[in-house]
Amino acid sequence: MTIKLHCFGESGNAYKAALALELSGLDWEPVYLDFFAGVNRSPEYRAMNVMGEAPVMEDGDLRLTQSGVIQDYVSEKSGKFGGTTPEERREVLRWVLWDNHKLSSQAGMTRFLMNFLPEDKRPAEVIGFMQGRLKAAYKTLDEHLEGRDWIVGDAMTNADLSCCGYLFYPEPFGFDRAQWPNIDRWLRNIEQTPGWKHPYDLMPGSPADRA
Repeated sequence: MTIKLHCFGESGNAYKAALALELSGLDWEPVYLDFFAGVNRSPEYRAMNVMGEAPVMEDGDLRLTQSGVIQDYVSEKSGKFGGTTPEERREVLRWVLWDNHKLSSQAGMTRFLMNFLPEDKRPAEVIGFMQGRLKAAYKTLDEHLEGRDWIVGDAMTNADLSCCGYLFYPEPFGFDRAQWPNIDRWLRNIEQTPGWKHPYDLMPGSPADRA
């Protein structure tokens, strides 16, 4: 049975789940969520996910929300990306939780404020504050990746798939990968993984569609 992922191209959190599915080799397909038209606030969608967020994964009668949970399910079903020992599994979870709190949440908000709000409504002070916090997160990740190809262990895990979620997007939000050599090298490792796709190639929906 084909797994369905309700998602849209602009969502870094949806990208984490979509990329895990794509690289796992599981049979899946994206279902476009027109987020900017407010479909996620409709009664029909809220009945599917009371949080009104993307992504949502459906595998037969099973329905899951939150990218980290979906990634964990992909690992359970495919045997990939979860770490190979109990110690690695805990370390993968540690980095997924760190990303959700320190990196992706702030990158997503900053990118939205800088690109998807009308220019006269963009709060410069908030954006500056958020970029400062993101710089600290980039520093943490860059230092951890010194001498490492992957965040945990010797192969790609959900830690990598989570932390890269927003870092491939072209819209400006205060991230220049050239300034962070270890992050840049790590992102190249991900890009060179067979089956890797850019978020706008992997999921339907992009700013160009709304231009």
